[in-house]
Amino acid sequence: MALLTHTLSCLFGIGSWVAINGMWVELPLIVPDIPEGWYLPSYLTVLIQMANIGPLFVTLMHRFHPGKLSEVAVIYTIIGVGIIASFLLAFFWKETLVVAGSSRSVALLVLTFFLSTVDCTSSVTFLPFMMRLKPQYMTTYFIGEGLSGLVPGLVALVQGVGMVKCINQTQTINGSFGNSTASLELQAWYQPAMFSAQVFFFFLSVMMVVCLGAFLLLNYHPNVRREHKSSRYLEGGIHGENGELSPRENSQPEQKPMISPLESQQPAVQSSFGSGKYSWPECLFLFVVLGWANALTNAVLPAVQSYSCLPYGNNAYHMSATFGAVANPVACFIAMFLPNRSFLLLGVLTLAGTGFGSYIMTTAVLSPCPFLIHYSTGAMLIVMAWVLFVLSLSYVKVMIGVILRDEGHSALVWCGAVVQLGSMLGALTMFPLVSVFGLFKSGDSCNTKCPI
Repeated sequence: MALLTHTLSCLFGIGSWVAINGMWVELPLIVPDIPEGWYLPSYLTVLIQMANIGPLFVTLMHRFHPGKLSEVAVIYTIIGVGIIASFLLAFFWKETLVVAGSSRSVALLVLTFFLSTVDCTSSVTFLPFMMRLKPQYMTTYFIGEGLSGLVPGLVALVQGVGMVKCINQTQTINGSFGNSTASLELQAWYQPAMFSAQVFFFFLSVMMVVCLGAFLLLNYHPNVRREHKSSRYLEGGIHGENGELSPRENSQPEQKPMISPLESQQPAVQSSFGSGKYSWPECLFLFVVLGWANALTNAVLPAVQSYSCLPYGNNAYHMSATFGAVANPVACFIAMFLPNRSFLLLGVLTLAGTGFGSYIMTTAVLSPCPFLIHYSTGAMLIVMAWVLFVLSLSYVKVMIGVILRDEGHSALVWCGAVVQLGSMLGALTMFPLVSVFGLFKSGDSCNTKCPI
């Protein structure tokens, strides 16, 4: 039964971000067929930040009206929306409408906004739901969350998204006296995909159905329910068997609140989440590190991944993306078998991850002529930097999640809110730098015109 519960927790975690991660990896197939072209990633960034209205609403309801919002009902709702939106994308992603005199992919943008809302809201609902289960299943959930990027990436790899072949192309140059010369130049040629974007969106819809099935079994399977901490779950009040609040106990404060209304009215409060284990400076450290790690891994560095890798060749780009996606669940496995809650270790790993991220950012800034561009060592270093960057900061994020899980349901709600806040600030910082001011220059995976 423990194996079944671990499997269901992992599948439940995969559904948290699989939809938006799938959208990102499918961009090379989508972009040529829509009027927005390569401006679409910029629009996606804005839509994802607008979708933070979902977690903001849940967090404010939890803070000011604890117990009024049924967590289980919210999860059912967002998973259902994710299933419907990804299914409709398969049919309408190419459809356009004329808006203000220009053709726009309205259906694609609207449905992507709904998927973004689903995934962003999962940060403040899926994690607190895992409080129902015993502590060991939290790490399994994080493994699933890591796989939410790896699984669609592997499917896109099989599909052949973005696979480039360098071919010789004859270029004709006209002279000033009517004569012309021909020269051979390597040009990138994108190979056709094994299956269409429509099939890929059907796959995303199926993954959301699997997430719904895992959630149902985690709630109602009789053997899995034995793995629950208790059949009565505290979330701003006492829940019955279906997760609904008992009306007469609706006003009770939640168990081990991180920030509770009752505490805010007392002049002298314990400087802790409620368990007396951590001081407020330690709590602040955890949240700052959590926000910083998510800003780097979810927004800042992904925005410049192509700039940092493509100058070294298409293989370097695909290897960094694939191995980086593998590093996330690997970090979760390490956290499962070698957990360490030392604040010193978390700080050192955060500094190490930031150092690797700084190297990646430097190569992106120097694109299209970064370090060691004419040497295989350069490609090897950028791939290693991406793997170690994701590995170190993913371990930090998982261990902070485990620490906050022990502090109660409210701590996990705020954990999800900080995750979204860090990601949002990172995205809002990078959007003008990449899309407005154009500070980064793309490299050519087939032709490098840099001095040796």
